[in-house]
Amino acid sequence: MLIKKHKIKLLENKIKCLGIKKEDIKEKFIKASGKGGQKVNKSSSAVFLKHIPTSICVKVGSSRYQHLNRFLALRSLVEKIQEKKRIKSEKIKIIEKLKKQKRKRKKRAKY
Repeated sequence: MLIKKHKIKLLENKIKCLGIKKEDIKEKFIKASGKGGQKVNKSSSAVFLKHIPTSICVKVGSSRYQHLNRFLALRSLVEKIQEKKRIKSEKIKIIEKLKKQKRKRKKRAKY
């Protein structure tokens, strides 16, 4: 599976905005477990990332492909760093908007 170029660029832009340096991220490739059969059990397709300044760790082995796991791990690491820096991501904004709408509906339904 290929990762689309615009997704990679978006992730790189987020990394630049947060001021994360590539040197600050320690990367290890480890053996995954679970679905994927013999391929997953024999090869080091899972990715372990650690952001040294914040000591945030992420392990992803959901895919059979190392490059996809690497992208997914980096994306989740960036999201965790955003949460730690209290920068609201798009997902959080959408969730808060839905909660606000539900509260309004509840108030209207009571009367």
